[in-house]
Amino acid sequence: QAPPPWRRVRSLVLRWLISTLAIFVAVYLIPGIGFVGPGWELGIVAAVFGLVNAALRPLLTLLTCPLIILSLGLFGLVINALLLLLTARIAAGLGVQFTVDNFLSAFLGGLVISLVSVLLSVLAGEIAPPTVVVRRQ
Repeated sequence: QAPPPWRRVRSLVLRWLISTLAIFVAVYLIPGIGFVGPGWELGIVAAVFGLVNAALRPLLTLLTCPLIILSLGLFGLVINALLLLLTARIAAGLGVQFTVDNFLSAFLGGLVISLVSVLLSVLAGEIAPPTVVVRRQ
């Protein structure tokens, strides 16, 4: 059964806020990632990042599936970096001063954004926390 529309909107807004906070943390922690402007423009960056992820991640994942499997999923971090670089380009085109200087900064920024997003999603109840079950036989 599909959740009611208000719950889907709440979830979408919550994910957008979490992405905004995660990008803020990456800007704060990673030297090669910069942002200048009013805070609400960081929300635009998060929206662009979400749209870029929704549009391109499935295609990139499909095309690089063998690399993802061979690297045990670590190539997904390279995809994150590329999508973050693309987001910076699109943001610049929109007049938002969000910059990513190089691939290493994008790689570390993508890692920080992923970790912070997962942590905040668990804390907000969007993702169930991992459970460990130990059985004695």
